[in-house]
Amino acid sequence: MEKKKIVVGMSGGVDSSVAAALLKDEGYDVWGLFMINWEEEDANGACSAENDFEDVKRVCAALDIPYYSVNFAKEYMDNVFSYFLDEYKKGRTPNPDVLCNREIKFGQFRDYALSLGADYIATGHFCGIDKSRERVRLLKAKDTAKDQTYFLNQVRESQLKNVLFPLTNLTKSEVRKIAEERGLATARKKDSTGICFIGERNFRRFLQGYLPAREGEIKTLDGETVGKHMGLMYYTLGQRKGLDLGGKKGEDGRWFVVKKDLVSNILYVSHGDETPLYSRACYITGLNWIGFIPPSSPFECTAKFRYRQEEQPVTVTVSDDVAYVEFKDKQRAVTDGQYAVFYDETACLGGGVIDKVIK
Repeated sequence: MEKKKIVVGMSGGVDSSVAAALLKDEGYDVWGLFMINWEEEDANGACSAENDFEDVKRVCAALDIPYYSVNFAKEYMDNVFSYFLDEYKKGRTPNPDVLCNREIKFGQFRDYALSLGADYIATGHFCGIDKSRERVRLLKAKDTAKDQTYFLNQVRESQLKNVLFPLTNLTKSEVRKIAEERGLATARKKDSTGICFIGERNFRRFLQGYLPAREGEIKTLDGETVGKHMGLMYYTLGQRKGLDLGGKKGEDGRWFVVKKDLVSNILYVSHGDETPLYSRACYITGLNWIGFIPPSSPFECTAKFRYRQEEQPVTVTVSDDVAYVEFKDKQRAVTDGQYAVFYDETACLGGGVIDKVIK
């Protein structure tokens, strides 16, 4: 019987390396495919993707599987990065990693892999998938600290039909242990924490290369001018660092961002009092549901409004492509442009973009 062919999206990191190893152990015909989605040299004149591809080559050699590379830099620029810049121009705070998953990893990459004759694609995401029902469900990972369903909330259900997630029942420490036992070059490689495919860098300097900064005043909510900002796009709600306001009101309490006025180019801050950061509800647009049909009446579930957050109980009312989400407990720093992601006990139900916050 001919083996099923699986193309694994390999980033040069430990997670995708172990995903490929596990699938090879299960008897699949595994191919590694490395994506180049950002073309830029570092300060030393070297393309940062080259080092990651070298790690992919080492891992594939150790596993005795073929490897290939494909360039989606134009697609990333057109479908992800342009949206990222447009959102910043509007004074919002986008999350390009979410869109990257839908448009590139489970869009361009998936289509390319299937054109190579793949039966499935696989990635090193920490999440699971359930295809036992009529609709595909996106399951939470065993390792709740590493669960990545938040970043997959915009992936369409149809894009998940030929997908496998081998790491669903593993913790991060178990993944690293497997990599060490197999002698994989990526076993102790540091996790990437930068923007999807762009990597870790000075974000303010990076953004200046694409959007002109416009300095303006920093004011308190009662109108007192307390400083100058470098450009509204560099700040987000709740931000404490980088305001250069230390000592303005003594040491009691800290300054943090509470509002951005794009029309007047004013950054509003508060000192000590976090009350202005809290909201009771929000409107969500661009809804994408995964294995779930929202009822016509209000329903209860949990939600996250940023990745590093515990799930919060909410009541959701859906009308066409807009959801009104009421929080059981007031939430801090819910931010326009970020994603609200919905959950039940075991699965990610989908999500959408936070469009308007209700104080």
